[in-house]
Amino acid sequence: MKSLITGATGFLGGALTRRLHNMGWDVTALGRNASKLDQLESEGIRTHQLDLKDKPGMAAACKNQEIVFHCAALPSPWGNFEAFYQANVIGTRNVIHACEENKVKRLVYVSTPSLYFDYKSKINVKETDELPEPVSNYAATKLLAEEEIDKAFANGLAAIAIRPRAIFGPGDTVIFPRLIPRLQSGRLPILGGGENIVDLTYIENVVDALLLCAESPASTLGKKYNISNGEPVKIWKLIERICDELNLPHPKRKISYKTANIAATMLEALYTLIPTHPEPPLTRISVSMMANSATLDISAAKNELGYQPRVSVEEGVERFLKWWKERN
Repeated sequence: MKSLITGATGFLGGALTRRLHNMGWDVTALGRNASKLDQLESEGIRTHQLDLKDKPGMAAACKNQEIVFHCAALPSPWGNFEAFYQANVIGTRNVIHACEENKVKRLVYVSTPSLYFDYKSKINVKETDELPEPVSNYAATKLLAEEEIDKAFANGLAAIAIRPRAIFGPGDTVIFPRLIPRLQSGRLPILGGGENIVDLTYIENVVDALLLCAESPASTLGKKYNISNGEPVKIWKLIERICDELNLPHPKRKISYKTANIAATMLEALYTLIPTHPEPPLTRISVSMMANSATLDISAAKNELGYQPRVSVEEGVERFLKWWKERN
């Protein structure tokens, strides 16, 4: 099977690229990070350095491809709207046009459950639940990108999307690797009551979901599917587990959600005044994610795609910690 992966130098795109290559697929990996592309090349994988804003380049890359996995995105809780728009909307639009021009058999798109986020606890969110107004430029542009996918499907493109939550595992650069330095510094307080539950998703389970999407029945096309491990965990208990494994002290000091949110609001206002608009050390989004509960209903993925998480959170955390210890 000939396949093209955008964002192949990222965490998810890289894992998918290697899985497909090991399965014997004819894979082309797209990305912007030259050193990571060189690493993929050294593993025998065909690569192409390309910015998705390059519409002609994207069209050329999709020539003779059967399946395109669009994993590339600008994912951040903070940043300039135009940068998000160019990466997430224009980039997706160019991928769609390239698929249409080259009569690609199927487009598998990686969206986000950030679309559900509204600073409140949410349990068992379904794909069909009404979406709130986006609270970040990332969520706003990913919603616009989904709308581009919807229009393309209505015009005849075979497309399907997943919304995977909090992807973690060996190679992660976002979740635990941002958390561990705060734990090492001893400056991470418990935000909120400390009893909130969240869904996480082990990286290889998300890759499984993408493979299911590549060959799912026609009845699934045009739909979006929640993906998680389906086993909510108490995030602060998990943090204590990580501390124990890495010989770090447990967070002890508690700060109420209200107090932390006020502090984050003030920091956001302050950092917005700085000409370069750097990300504040605390944002309202990060506070809410650490203090509130967030779980997804994945029954549609199970029933319609045949998705079953193979690697548990417990095993996934063990694998991540082993990888982390070997590199630090």
